[in-house]
Amino acid sequence: MAESMLGLKRSHRCTEVTTANIGQDVTVMGWVQKSRNKGGIIFVDLRDRSGILQIIFEESDCGAESFAKAEKLRSEYVIAVTGRVEARSGAVNENLATGAIEVRANSLRILSESETPPFPIEENSKTKEELRLKYRFLDLRRPDMQRNLLLRSKIAILTRQFLAEEGFLEIETPTLIKSTPEGARDYLVPSRVHPGSFYALPQSPQLFKQLLMCSGYDRYFQLARCYRDEDLRADRQPEFTQIDMELSFVDVDDVIDVNERLLHKLFKEILNVEIPQPIPRMTWQEAMDRFGSDKPDLRFGMELKNVSDVVKDCEFVVFKGALENGGTVRGINAEGQGHMPRKKIDALVEFAKGYGAKGLAYIAIQEDGSYKSSFAKFMTEDQMAASFPLWMASRVTCCYSQQIRTKLYGMFLATCVWRSHASLTS
Repeated sequence: MAESMLGLKRSHRCTEVTTANIGQDVTVMGWVQKSRNKGGIIFVDLRDRSGILQIIFEESDCGAESFAKAEKLRSEYVIAVTGRVEARSGAVNENLATGAIEVRANSLRILSESETPPFPIEENSKTKEELRLKYRFLDLRRPDMQRNLLLRSKIAILTRQFLAEEGFLEIETPTLIKSTPEGARDYLVPSRVHPGSFYALPQSPQLFKQLLMCSGYDRYFQLARCYRDEDLRADRQPEFTQIDMELSFVDVDDVIDVNERLLHKLFKEILNVEIPQPIPRMTWQEAMDRFGSDKPDLRFGMELKNVSDVVKDCEFVVFKGALENGGTVRGINAEGQGHMPRKKIDALVEFAKGYGAKGLAYIAIQEDGSYKSSFAKFMTEDQMAASFPLWMASRVTCCYSQQIRTKLYGMFLATCVWRSHASLTS
């Protein structure tokens, strides 16, 4: 039967108990992670949001009543324990923040009993998502989920602190608004007071923050809740929170500077990662020329190479047509793939055709200087020899039609050749 915690006050969270507290009496409260009865001595791992602390129950210390209650403890019982902090008598657990200490209990109260949980409350759970979401309150007890929420909270606190020091005002904007045309569909909320009329939930606070600038609040921010009625994608959710800000009397460099310093602070204080300042910048044109994407991943090493000058005099109709129409011929260097078998190249050809390409043009150069290519017959020996310094060794080049979207590049260990520069914006 559950007991009242009346008269008890928690003195520490589990991992707030350290070696500095050895010899002191503490009161801790939390959930039973695990209980091990060794006969005459019971070990209990007590868990709260901070971590795990080992509790020891011996009848000579806690009395017959508390020891009898300790024998009944099971996973997810909520308990309150008072006891003395001691150095561990056994081996130190290096994997726990409290691995060098334990609490020898002298009293126990069971604040809430628990049935057997539908899945283990542990890190990196393999439980199906449907079951986890059905028992979300249990899923959120897991350490990795709690770390996510603690991280989110710390980011919010640091963001508010930084922006306040930069002269920003945190201002809440309405969430029941008139529908405004933006990039997605609105979620609609029917009005009880005005039958047949609807409010819209904001896709962003865009109009409100512009009104605030007009009203003289020259630096605004908000951790804004946004809603967009669109299909789920890896980087899109129906509702999400964004750090939203607006500044007056500034230029683009001022806006970028504030955001760079905010990112520097967050990464340094949360992850202890130094972000170099200023963050490297590139123009839209450079991004499209090098990566074919306006949001490139700089870790992707196979950048687009403009080989228009190399092939400008060849008779290959694909290259020739692209250049005559004002386009460019571009490729990706797939180093080390010069030995790629024809069967694999043909598989890539068929895969690319499935996404709208008309085919792939390739050249594979071996370490001994020999090569195989689907377009070599349209180039003279002198042209091929002149192109070798650009192709370099061990390369495969593929040609896409302009219908292929740039995000497909990462799916090929190959070089892509664009038929038209217009395809970079498709």
